[in-house]
Amino acid sequence: MNQGNKTFEESMTRLEQIVRSMERGDVPLEESLKLFQEGTELVRSCQKLLDQAQLQVKKIMTAPDGSPVEEEFQDEP
Repeated sequence: MNQGNKTFEESMTRLEQIVRSMERGDVPLEESLKLFQEGTELVRSCQKLLDQAQLQVKKIMTAPDGSPVEEEFQDEP
């Protein structure tokens, strides 16, 4: 399944559905393997989207003259 066309929210919703199905334990083994594969693809897709979003996030700071200065987002401990 091509995960590239789904939004982050759509991917997360589908991932939650997969987890619920697998947690019930009533899915045959072959279907469970397909769901697991789809789930791992969704996780990769979501991580890629999050990485791209992080690159776009800028921390706005004020320069000494009062003008806004953009700085790359840094994870703070």
